[in-house]
Amino acid sequence: MAGHILVLNTGSSSIKYELVDVASRERPARGLVERIGEEHGRLVHHHGDGPPYVRERPFPGHDEGLAAMMEAFAAAGPALDPVAVGHRVVHGGARFDRAVLVDDGVIAAVEELAPLAPLHNPVNLAGIRVARAAFPSVPQVAVFDTAFQLTLPPEAYTYAVPREWRERLGVRRFGFHGTSCAYVSRRAAAFLGRDLSDLNLIVLHLGNGASATAVSGGRSVDTSMGLTPLEGLVMGTRSGDVDPALPGYLARVDGMDAESAENALGHAGGLLALTGSSDMREVRARARSGAEDALLALAVYTRRIRKYVGAYYALLGRVDAVVFTGGIGENDPATRAESLTGLTRLGITLDRERNEAPSDAERAVSGEGAEVAVLVIPTDEEWEIARQASALVNGDEAPAQP
Repeated sequence: MAGHILVLNTGSSSIKYELVDVASRERPARGLVERIGEEHGRLVHHHGDGPPYVRERPFPGHDEGLAAMMEAFAAAGPALDPVAVGHRVVHGGARFDRAVLVDDGVIAAVEELAPLAPLHNPVNLAGIRVARAAFPSVPQVAVFDTAFQLTLPPEAYTYAVPREWRERLGVRRFGFHGTSCAYVSRRAAAFLGRDLSDLNLIVLHLGNGASATAVSGGRSVDTSMGLTPLEGLVMGTRSGDVDPALPGYLARVDGMDAESAENALGHAGGLLALTGSSDMREVRARARSGAEDALLALAVYTRRIRKYVGAYYALLGRVDAVVFTGGIGENDPATRAESLTGLTRLGITLDRERNEAPSDAERAVSGEGAEVAVLVIPTDEEWEIARQASALVNGDEAPAQP
């Protein structure tokens, strides 16, 4: 069944969308509806080489946001007649190791998993419900961020916590950024001219959310995010790794409840806590002016990455490539350099000129003859969602990860 896949990435106050033809590799339209639920909503729709179609007005909810998207297709083109709608869903728990056709059972399961991703799963579901109503005869496909990480072995996903927590409450490591990891792992193999099944990779997805994943033979064998996306690397507003006793300590000395502590670690932590800004570009600018808090934040941020690279090197035993992706990983050469400083004895070196040369292309930035390739691979989660949705609706069972 050839045709366009409409990819929807629904956030708490936005709908990011793209129209993709997997067979022809054409992407005729994309856009963003933002500030949903706020007074000054905005839609920007791109089609062809002309100026974007822009509308600014309130969008009280996701229903109105999706209706505005459909108006944009009608007004600015192309004709919107998708063969499937692919949805990003953040948390699939241990139930979904591949993309699935959405039915009432899938919706119920994603709802049950909402406590594990309370900021993401409910709005992902909102996008699914609105799209089902708008396209009642079109297959809806859910693609899960956690799916790629379900290949973790028991020793990687098991927490040393009471058995009841693990068995009755489902406490374990899940990991995230799987859609991105799946895409960039395949692209890294293609770039290197190698079979993915023969490669060991360390994938560093560095954006506002950030994670490290050890990939062996195309399968995730360890990852820095955990039960929720809070664990692991320092992020824009998330603390990453902290002492698990911290919430208890705050309760004893300050009367802070668990929900407040969790909210602070997830929304007031990370670069924001250290510098007052969650934007790496602003942190870099302040560091160049000598701001001590920004310099410290960058040291904390890149040291954490370096620690995970070393740990995953030890787990894998052999590393063929370190892969940077995500907004920071793709665009901040200083973060790449600082994150790999001191790893020469592991065969990891950077070529300064290659690393600092501006480019949007897939590229190697490692030193000449380096034992371990250092790659920059721009991620493309929309393409990966469209690929998996297309496979499913065309009668090919959506592949389990990898």
